[in-house]
Amino acid sequence: MKKQLFIYGSGRHSVPFLKYMAEATGKKKPNLCFIPTASGEDQEYIDSFYQVCSQINVTPHVLSVWINSYDQKESFEEIISNMDAIVVGGGNTLNMLAIWKAQGIDIALKKAYDNGVVMGGGSAGSLCWFNGGTTDSRPKKLSIVEGMSFIDKSHCPHYNSEKSRRPLYHNNIISGELTDGYACDDRSAIHFIDDKVHTSVSLDLDNNSYYVYLKEDGFIEEELIPNSIIS
Repeated sequence: MKKQLFIYGSGRHSVPFLKYMAEATGKKKPNLCFIPTASGEDQEYIDSFYQVCSQINVTPHVLSVWINSYDQKESFEEIISNMDAIVVGGGNTLNMLAIWKAQGIDIALKKAYDNGVVMGGGSAGSLCWFNGGTTDSRPKKLSIVEGMSFIDKSHCPHYNSEKSRRPLYHNNIISGELTDGYACDDRSAIHFIDDKVHTSVSLDLDNNSYYVYLKEDGFIEEELIPNSIIS
């Protein structure tokens, strides 16, 4: 089974990105599941997911963590393993990961990823798959959070839309607080296959994705090529 991850800079749902994920499954009408834990399962966010899904050929699902054993008879692992693709929403990365760990959702996601379920998302939904990055999940300032390390690199979403993100990411890599890694502008995405970059895609010419790293002769921000425009 191919391991596939599709991540983008912003947590907003978009038809092209969810369509891309659906097509990556290779299924005619895949089961696409939204996990909105990071937003506290915000209803408007869930509604926007269904609205986008109505425009593409998928069967939409939403995984809720606010459940009880009287009403829900399927385990989280059973639900996740029956999906063809999982998209994780934006919000508070730190709280989301803490809930997932308490519920064993992190383990279920890793097992599904290894078995070929396409994973992805934006903002918190992109950061969570990497070994770490900066987050606004704590008071006062951006701070570092550890991810699930499906990809053993760091990550920075919102690279072009939040002015503090880019310099802070650079400084954290230079200081060694973060490893080298990948950054995405809000409307750009990276598709990984078997933990390696397969391609980069964007919604327009102004948004890109990057590999950011240190070399002996200096700091490098390398734009990922090709950067195909999808719609």
